Amino acid sequence: MVTDLTKEHPDKTLWRFLLPMMFSVAFQQIYNIADSMIAGRFAGEDALAAVGASYPITVIFMAFAVGMNLGASVIVSRLFGAGDRKGVKRAVTTAFASSLSLAVILTVYGYFFCRNMMEWIHTPQNIMQDGVLYLKIYVFGLIFLMLYNVCTGIFTALGDSRTPLWFLLGSSAGNIVLDLLFVAKLHWGVAGVAWATFIAQGISAVLALVTLLARLQKFAGTERVPLFDRKLFVQILAIAVPSILQQSVLSVGNLFVQDIVNRYGSAVVAGYSGAIKLNTFAINIFMTLGSCLSSYTAQNIGAGKQERIPMGFRTGLKLSELTALPFVVLYFGLGQQMMGLFLNAESSAAIHAGVMFLRIVSPWYFMIVVKLMTDGIIRGSGAMIYFVIATIPDLILRIGFALMLSPRFGSTGIWMAWPFGWIAATVLTIIFYRKVKNGYRMRNAAGQK
Repeated sequence: MVTDLTKEHPDKTLWRFLLPMMFSVAFQQIYNIADSMIAGRFAGEDALAAVGASYPITVIFMAFAVGMNLGASVIVSRLFGAGDRKGVKRAVTTAFASSLSLAVILTVYGYFFCRNMMEWIHTPQNIMQDGVLYLKIYVFGLIFLMLYNVCTGIFTALGDSRTPLWFLLGSSAGNIVLDLLFVAKLHWGVAGVAWATFIAQGISAVLALVTLLARLQKFAGTERVPLFDRKLFVQILAIAVPSILQQSVLSVGNLFVQDIVNRYGSAVVAGYSGAIKLNTFAINIFMTLGSCLSSYTAQNIGAGKQERIPMGFRTGLKLSELTALPFVVLYFGLGQQMMGLFLNAESSAAIHAGVMFLRIVSPWYFMIVVKLMTDGIIRGSGAMIYFVIATIPDLILRIGFALMLSPRFGSTGIWMAWPFGWIAATVLTIIFYRKVKNGYRMRNAAGQK
């Protein structure tokens, strides 16, 4: 189903567009959490710590996939908003060609340097081997990861947020079943977790690709177009590269944080592993709202309706604050029970570390959603330099305060660093959003004279 986001009031349109996307991301995160839950409960605390220690590295690879997702989504949205169906088709094939080439490069690098990356962050020796094993299997699925994310970005650009949901429902269920089979039944440990993700992700990616190509034929006809368009490739990279840099900067920051966490031993690493998965679940849900605003903004710019952007922003803020509320209640009020999903009662030190993280960080969700909504508008408008700059203070402050506070407060001091980075980043993105909005207002005024 293709949806035009340039006509109805965003209070009506964004709700319908958002909900399938939100469910898609939720199920994607559920099976990521299921990996950690099953690893911790059936393979032990060290297995959970090994998967968790490798997580910041996998997030760097994910940054490339999400960046290409955003690049394809914004450019296809603009072409769709402008009614250029042949351009949409060229942009799709160009996005696939460039994404698959990038996936091959990342796979080769990841396989040969995964141990080096684990050593750089001072991974405890008792979980090193399992962490490296997990990464080696994980990188072979990067082609599927890239493929699925680009497909999702294109579906979203065309206003279809429901189709990816069906793939993720099946993928999530399959991943959990395979986790239970490989880890709980066959006792493959960390390798079982990795293979379950690989298989489920691969099936989902292939099905998404087949469906998208069939949909594209109906939408844009069967006329042949060049598989690669250099001009569109440059436009996609203009969105994708800053997005990759922004997320990579954050991921590198997380690697530094993981390095500090690793020095407190595998129990704290295990607690952090569970808590950061829960935190990532919430943040990715919020980022989905931002992605909706990116597609909304890009379509309206393509249609010459820039005056609708502030309306979309106000709608996004209302939706995001409502979405943040249940996460704050769950994580702050029921942190002990949430950590019990990952760890048995005897892992008390790990549970305590995770609960402290959730209680310190979760109340700030009400603020970080504001940043993520402004990010969505800025990305959709193509003002990517603002998008990247706003990330730098978050990185510097989070690492700086973690180093400063942890000697006095232990691992709790690391968790206390999160809000400082979020505050600075939010203030900057609000300033940049106003610049973008005022820029379009001035151009509209000039055009009317």
